[in-house]
Amino acid sequence: MRFLMMTTDDGAAQAGPPDEKTQVEMGKFIEEMSKSGVLLATGGLEPGGTRITSSGGKITVTDGPFTEAKEAVVGFALIEVRSREEAIELSRRFWSIVGDGQGVIQQVFGPGDPFPGE
Repeated sequence: MRFLMMTTDDGAAQAGPPDEKTQVEMGKFIEEMSKSGVLLATGGLEPGGTRITSSGGKITVTDGPFTEAKEAVVGFALIEVRSREEAIELSRRFWSIVGDGQGVIQQVFGPGDPFPGE
């Protein structure tokens, strides 16, 4: 099962680089997940972005940031694990390293994967 674990930001957190201890702990965590084959991809996302909207055959492209959004995804990790519970446990480990914050975990479906309820 693949899951996308996203870190979100509602603008309340103070921006800035993590301290050295946090960087070392996160480096070890990422190395462990990479060596075990669980971590497929990880990264941060640009703060603005580009929005693509399709309506009635018309495609509209709008540059961000988008003031109507209450929160934005600012980072992600794509993982492959045996269960949602395992994904949640990895997320718990992540947050125990970085501290306060919020995020979302969503299962990723690909060709041939059954959707929930099928």
